Amino acid sequence: MKHAREKRLAPFVALAMVLFLVAGPNALRAQTTEPVDEQEEEADTGDDESRFEVYGQVMTDVGYSVKRIAPNWFDVNRPTKLAAFENEFGTGGFTYFSVRQTRFGVKSWIPTKLGELYTVFEFDLFGTGADAGQTTFRLRFAYGEIGQFGAGQTVSPFMDIDVFPNSLEYWGPNGMVFFRNVQVRWMPIKGDTRLTVALERPGASSDQGQFEDFLAIEDIRGNFPLPDLSAEYRLGADWGYVEVAGMLRYIEWEDLDVEEFNLSGDAVGWGINLSSNVKLGDASTLRLQVVYGQGIENYMNDATADLGIEPTPGNPQAPIKGVTLPILAVVAFLDHGWGHGLSTAVGYSMADIDNASGQLPSAFSKGQYALINLLHRPVPNLMYGAELLYGYRKNFSDGWSTDNLKVQLSFKYNFSAGWGGD
Repeated sequence: MKHAREKRLAPFVALAMVLFLVAGPNALRAQTTEPVDEQEEEADTGDDESRFEVYGQVMTDVGYSVKRIAPNWFDVNRPTKLAAFENEFGTGGFTYFSVRQTRFGVKSWIPTKLGELYTVFEFDLFGTGADAGQTTFRLRFAYGEIGQFGAGQTVSPFMDIDVFPNSLEYWGPNGMVFFRNVQVRWMPIKGDTRLTVALERPGASSDQGQFEDFLAIEDIRGNFPLPDLSAEYRLGADWGYVEVAGMLRYIEWEDLDVEEFNLSGDAVGWGINLSSNVKLGDASTLRLQVVYGQGIENYMNDATADLGIEPTPGNPQAPIKGVTLPILAVVAFLDHGWGHGLSTAVGYSMADIDNASGQLPSAFSKGQYALINLLHRPVPNLMYGAELLYGYRKNFSDGWSTDNLKVQLSFKYNFSAGWGGD
């Protein structure tokens, strides 16, 4: 009941925030009780140069999937959501319609004595988590920065958003690092060449595998005493850029009932992400990424648990233990402009997990993702196109694998309006 009430209130909260951003600065000035000289000093910061932008898109997707997939993920191409066994989701294909990529956002740039204050608030309608499969409010960005420091929800420094191809499908390459997280970040170098370090909200997921019923009896609780530490360095050049990013995280779990067993433990997760964009002339861009690590699955675009379970024979006090799962992932895409508003994206992505021995034979092990499209932009604010998508899933040890083809037609209308500045 509480969750339903929050969902109903979400659009009103969003509207209230927009109205606050539009009227807030003037309202605050009208209600201030500061002395006149302090108000004049504040005015000298260049408030007349403040800028504000409202932007968004209305997007409709129409598609056909050759095989059934997890119902809550009907309009995306996620290998982890393909069937884990024969007829898990039924047989035959299906048609889908969706407007969940529709998006709305507001940005502001306000000069201050400490430098320009930048803020962004953005959401789309693609429900995830408890709202998976629904057309509902989903926060994308709630972030602000001034000078070298920023705080809020934005892309992790471990992620390179410029690897994402110019595609129609919402979710994107499965082997890409993709996570918008709440964080506090320091940016001592900004621009085409940049350096960013962040402390991020921690969290992890576990696959209890063959021991799921056993662990359901035990009183195990996750604990995250430290934030995740991430960093990136990008070297920009005329031909594009090269970037290296890293992730370090500490994961801890506690057994609250140690009378018979003590299953408490901890683990360190880490990852290295190498990525690049290479300009191939004026009309083509090659987008590349390779990432390897352990216990970083929840930072990946389409992977499963960070932790798996392994048995520990001969240890009656702790018969099982949690271990981080290694993952190797790659992304390789080419974006090419044909001229006259036509463009194509084509490429491949893969994520391969080294499963733990205690996981179920049907646990996800490897996924592959590919697409090719043709897009047309007859005018700047209108885009439509067609896209062919391929997905592949392989299980851990039961011999099962499956693939799927989808075709999608999309229509996107962008809008924006700004105030202030020159």
